[in-house]
Order: sequence, then C-alpha cells, then structure tokens
Amino acid sequence: LGVMVPAGTILDTAIERKADMVGLSGLITPSLDEMVMVAREMTRRGMTMPLLIGGATTSRQHTAVKIAPEYEPPVVHVLDASRVVDVVSSLIGDRRREFDRQNRADQEEIRQRYKARTEKPLLSYEAAFANRLKYDWDEHVIATPSFIGRRYLDDVPLATIAKYIDWTYFFSAWELKGRYPQILDHPQYGAAARELFEHAQAILKEIIDSRLLRARGVYAFWPALADGDDIVVFRDESRQEVFARLPMLRQQEIQPDERANLSLADYVAPRGSGVPDYVGMFAVTAGIGADDLVRRYEADHDDYRAIIVKALADRLAEAFATRLHAVVREDWGFGKKATLEEMFAEKHRSIRPAYGYPACPDHSGKFELFRLLDAERQGIALTDHAAMTPPASVSGLYFSHPHARYFNVGRIGRDQAESYARRKGVAIEEVERWLSSNLAYEPAEFALKC
Repeated sequence: LGVMVPAGTILDTAIERKADMVGLSGLITPSLDEMVMVAREMTRRGMTMPLLIGGATTSRQHTAVKIAPEYEPPVVHVLDASRVVDVVSSLIGDRRREFDRQNRADQEEIRQRYKARTEKPLLSYEAAFANRLKYDWDEHVIATPSFIGRRYLDDVPLATIAKYIDWTYFFSAWELKGRYPQILDHPQYGAAARELFEHAQAILKEIIDSRLLRARGVYAFWPALADGDDIVVFRDESRQEVFARLPMLRQQEIQPDERANLSLADYVAPRGSGVPDYVGMFAVTAGIGADDLVRRYEADHDDYRAIIVKALADRLAEAFATRLHAVVREDWGFGKKATLEEMFAEKHRSIRPAYGYPACPDHSGKFELFRLLDAERQGIALTDHAAMTPPASVSGLYFSHPHARYFNVGRIGRDQAESYARRKGVAIEEVERWLSSNLAYEPAEFALKC
C-alpha cells in the first residue's frame, strides 16, 4: 500500500481483499508505536490473520515485548525481505502449528529475558551526570577545522563513491552472512554470493555509466560548547550568536568496571573550559533517481533487479558517508590519513553518530540537524516522522574528541525524560513517543491505553 498508510486503510484493505496475512514495515522509531496500535485495532475488530513485522527499526525483542501481547493470532518478526517467503510458507503450510508453537515459545523467552534486564535499577539522572566522562581539558589538543559553515556537494561522481562500498553489508542484506571478499569462497553459499556479486557489479556499472542515480550532500563545521547535556552551536567564531541547542541523552544504567555514564555532550569542551571546540554535521544521499529506476524495473516485472538497485543505492549512500568522513578528517586536520580498512572498522579519531541510532536515539533531532545544514537545498528532506527522503540517505554529527567512541544510551528513567523534554521545549508525551524503546518505565498515556 505504500508508506505512512493509516491503520484503518491497511486493515480495511486486508479484509476487502481477503488477505491471508498483514505485513507491517517500520523504518523509523514512531513506526514501532504505530505497529502496536495496528495490533490493538486488529484485536478490536476480531481479526484472525497472522501479523508480520519487519523493517529497519524493528526487532525480535520489540515484536515479542510490545506487539505480540496485543494480538492473540501469530505475530512474527521477519528479519528482512529475503526471509518472507519462508515465513509465509511456514504460516500457511503443513507445519504451521509447530511453527506457531515455536514462535510463541521463543517470544515468551525473549519477554522473560527482557523483564529480568529491565528490572535492574538505574542511576538517577543526577548521579549519571556526576559519573560523566572525566577528561583533562587543560591537556586537550584542539582540532580546528579549515572552515566554518556549510559546504555543498553537487553530483559527486558515483565512480569515486563506489570505491568506498563495504560489500559485506550488501551480502548481509541478502542473508548471506560473512565478510567480503571471503564470502565469495564460502563452502556453503559462495556460489550464490558470486552470482549475486556479478549481477550487482553489472547493474552498478550501468548505473555509473548512464548516470542513473545522482549523489548530493552537504557538511558543515560550527563552533560549539557543552552546557550540561546540551551541545550549544554558534553561528561563527565570535561565539556570540547561538545558532542551536542540541539536547543529548546520557546512559543511566550502571556501567561495568566503574566506567563513565556517557553522553555525546561529553565529547565537546564544556562551558568555562576555555577550549574553543567545534562540532561537525552532514547529510548525503545517493538515491536521487532510485525511485524512477526501481519503478522501471518493476514495470518490466523484474523485481530482482529492482531489489538490487535499492540495495546498491543504500550501499552507495553509506559509501558516500564513509568517503565524506575521510574528507572531514582532512578538513579537521587529524594528521595520519586512515586507510579504507580503518575507515570501515572505524579505527581512527572521530565518530559520526546518527540521530535515531544508539548514541542519540531520538529521530526528531534530525529536524534541527537538517535546518542547520539546509539539507533540502540538496534534495534531501524529512517526512513528518523524520524518515529521510530519498531513503538511500545518511545523516549525522561529527565529533573530533580523541576519546570519542560509539555507545548505546540504553534505558532512561522518567527523571531524564522530563529533563530532556524541558531542554527540547516540548511536552513529555512527545519525548516518550520518540523514545518509547528507551524508556525504563511505562508512560502514563500508554498505561491508560492498556
């Protein structure tokens, strides 16, 4: 039916067409709440067809803990599109009872593990902040970018970007697990991997030679400082005019080995340190033209090539982000140039966390990010639910701190959610919707609906 379709339309259509099952796909965090509401509505209507759950933001855990309890018929998490045929066959074939029994048993085990983990106490937000990263800013070696403001990247050659593709993730999208190029010689599915790789290379060559896709982007550096768990962004080096405040979240779970409770704000020099620090940001796409190309193949009933194009556009967007990160490191003057292998493994100074991912899980942060970047000028936009269009797009922040690393914020308490809402200037209910998967408590609104 397409994207962002109301629950009523989905279920009305399923009934009208006498569908055997309903499938939902979620790309962004708000989709997770919507799936729960669809499951409740299916229960209210007395529907009995299986419900399939998939998409980038979904997981077996969320399906088992939040969705399955809302709907008695089978609710199955499908890892990716390549697994749908097997799951559907199992649900309508001779082994459907055994498949359903095993799926329910697995989900109950997931719920029990989740319950045991979430019952562990959190630090108060105040205590978590007190246990922030300890760093001697007096000894900090300042990294000063070569320019302040935005740089726009128009029609970047795909041949240049393609050199930065990490093919390992291309194969994993097809459920072919293993590192590239070793996967091509895998004793079990090396032959399938080689055939897929050959087809992908041919289509990629056609895309590059005929310029069927276009890549555009923007990146920027701004003066910045940390004010508590907010990153304050200034418009210029005078540091007089505040351009934006970017609220960040902090780990509240007790960390092992007396480690710090991290926030991305820890990686920016705090107010009063006297260190003139900076933050970077970016948005890139390699998906301009992808929809038209996919529709062309689908019109020819060539779903195989259409799926490969989508996968290649995603890989090119990630490759663009990797390539740009190398450029940013040079612009920031980090010294030693990283090899491609080091870039893939992220074994270098600086990180590029993305909104909606573990270190800053609130997708709504992209709205301010896109404003600061003027990303729409480059043909990259956001839906009301903060999904990027074209879908083959990547965005995020850059941090130059020598100790910066990726981490998972994990569960947060109501005290931090309330602080975060105040700092963002929004209602607590809005924060709870965007961060539903991170809450260590049941929001009042959710509890009332239950």
